[in-house]
Amino acid sequence: MPGRDDGSAHPGARARVAALAPHRAGLTSLASRAVLLTACVALLLAVPASPARAALKKGMWGPVKVNGASQFPVYRELGATVYNTGLNWRNVAVHRPANPRDPRDPAYQWPAGISDAVEQAAAHRIQLAILVMGTPAWANRGRPGNWVPSNAADYADFVVAAARRYPSVRFWIVWGEPTRAGNFFPIPLRTHPSARLSHEAIRTVRSYAQILDASYAALKGVSQRKIVIGGNSFNGGDISPLNWIRYLRLPNGRRPRMDLYGHNPFSARRPRLSERAAVRGYADISDLDDLARWLDRFYGRDPRGKPMRIWIGEWSVPTDHGSYIFGFWTTRRMQASWLRAALRIARSWPRIFALNWLALYDEPARPAGDETNWGLIDRTGRRKPAFWAFQRG
Repeated sequence: MPGRDDGSAHPGARARVAALAPHRAGLTSLASRAVLLTACVALLLAVPASPARAALKKGMWGPVKVNGASQFPVYRELGATVYNTGLNWRNVAVHRPANPRDPRDPAYQWPAGISDAVEQAAAHRIQLAILVMGTPAWANRGRPGNWVPSNAADYADFVVAAARRYPSVRFWIVWGEPTRAGNFFPIPLRTHPSARLSHEAIRTVRSYAQILDASYAALKGVSQRKIVIGGNSFNGGDISPLNWIRYLRLPNGRRPRMDLYGHNPFSARRPRLSERAAVRGYADISDLDDLARWLDRFYGRDPRGKPMRIWIGEWSVPTDHGSYIFGFWTTRRMQASWLRAALRIARSWPRIFALNWLALYDEPARPAGDETNWGLIDRTGRRKPAFWAFQRG
């Protein structure tokens, strides 16, 4: 979403051991062999072991199929190890289930596309990450799908049913960009990125914290191997990443549990951790070091007692012409250059667990002509330079 130390001897050590091989056939006595063995062992022990480092997970968002053809061979060619998809709770559970943790409850209408993705991912040795969001009307008193559930346990029950429906899925993302009112309401629109939050905004953050913590407990009850990704902030948002992390507490003051902190650090500048923040409290991909400091200061360590690692849930760079979302674009060569820079940061910094790219293909043309070309492949099927940058990075 390379870099892994497999524990074998350092190449320099192997070369020095090889240099100790006999230069003439006469060295065959047991004593000579013992001397050689002792020398080899001493050299190997003298080489300091490199610390083990789990390989960066490279992930993709994109279609399961195009015109009936699986896209997983393309994801595999790219070197992606994770495939991301979304699961809309509101669409799956239009009616309240009688047995909400049982995926066979007749109220559930599971989408065929995810079952297809599970099958394709297994065939191509790619892991799945599922983002769950969208509240059914019965779970939030008849309000829209972006409105917070009235009871965190209802969401947790659903993710248990989903985890049992798709037992091979290990990564579970608890809501997408809940720092934006369009995704998670009620949030006061555009609070100041570094000022302290109002009581109303704090209640919203705590509502999310309850959903996250309940989901963590529920998913670990299904399997301790499930990885729960929480936070899932946006680079800006109606509540800034700084304030989201600062106030991410349960009503009793305890931190909600999660395995990884998710963040979508979209940016209109080249990734460089040496850059100063454009706006204090926001965090694009050049501010991930600031994000890590906020996590250390306000959140603390993960459930294993280690510094919280970061899941870059969505990141991309538009090309060719203006983005209707961010209002900027780059050349295709620049897109590739920025992607290489992002992958260098992600591979060299252990705090980053995964980098997930949005998306495989450019969007279809929009009538207004304001489409966003996020993809690694354009609408004609031509691979952009960023395709090869992702593959090699």
